[in-house]
Amino acid sequence: MTRSLSIAILALAVWVSACARRVPTPTPTPPAGARVLETREGLASFYGEAFQGRTTASGRPFDMNEMVAAHPRYPFGTLLRVTNLTNGQSINVRVQDRGPARRAQSEGVIIDVSRGAAEALGFVRQGRVRVRLEVLAWGDP
Repeated sequence: MTRSLSIAILALAVWVSACARRVPTPTPTPPAGARVLETREGLASFYGEAFQGRTTASGRPFDMNEMVAAHPRYPFGTLLRVTNLTNGQSINVRVQDRGPARRAQSEGVIIDVSRGAAEALGFVRQGRVRVRLEVLAWGDP
């Protein structure tokens, strides 16, 4: 009976942990006294599950719940404030990958953010949204 109970508790714990939604990591914090170093506007899109765990261009594994982004040129580690121009929500993300794809860039997409960042910005359902990017700190070239 004790073994059956242990197995049942273990199965329940596995089931509960599989159903739990991971809370996104906190937004990166800009350095004290940070000022905006560059500003751009365009469209943002997001990427998520299909890339979960894959190695990014920076060599780090992609976690769709972290506040990270892909940008075609900004150095890895660059800290950006991304503002959804439709609803005014802002978050900080760190560049750790390259993107968006060339076709998306030709359509005006200037950044891909993680799914967690897209949720925080409130545009998962739309898929794309007009944003302002503000560079708060440059990463390593």
